[in-house]
Amino acid sequence: GGGAYGAAKAGGTFDLGRFIQQPQVLARIASAVFALIVFACLVGEGYTNLPSSHQLFCIFNHNEDACRYGIGIGVLAFLACIFFFMVDIYFPQISNTTDRKYLVLADLCFSGLWTFLWFVGFCFLTNQWAWTQADDVHIGADSARAAITFSFFSIFSWVSEVVVEP
Repeated sequence: GGGAYGAAKAGGTFDLGRFIQQPQVLARIASAVFALIVFACLVGEGYTNLPSSHQLFCIFNHNEDACRYGIGIGVLAFLACIFFFMVDIYFPQISNTTDRKYLVLADLCFSGLWTFLWFVGFCFLTNQWAWTQADDVHIGADSARAAITFSFFSIFSWVSEVVVEP
């Protein structure tokens, strides 16, 4: 039925199967998985060292900011996905239309912002990877490429959250 801000009337029963099939929930799940992959790749193999040294450095052209940026937006995006996933679950129970409006606007603004931040992250990581010397990369090249690839996918998963808002 037609409820306020894209949800059914408050107080309805929760149907998990129907909930999971909603486009914004699918986009949020994809965004969370992509963020987790980026974060895990950078934490797991984003830092390396030369065989002659114990000093760790970021695999992206020795630029610590590249690794920090990817890890930071990955962690924050994952946590935001969990938060907004919980909001999606409780959204039908919220009867106040003003609260619903602010939650939808917050989700819309955050998704728009995170689309932009993933675009910046993709460009930044790609640029730093292009300048990385092959001699500096012994282990972790696949993780670096995966972080770049999934940061690119994240642009589309977050923009889809903006487009499919209820």
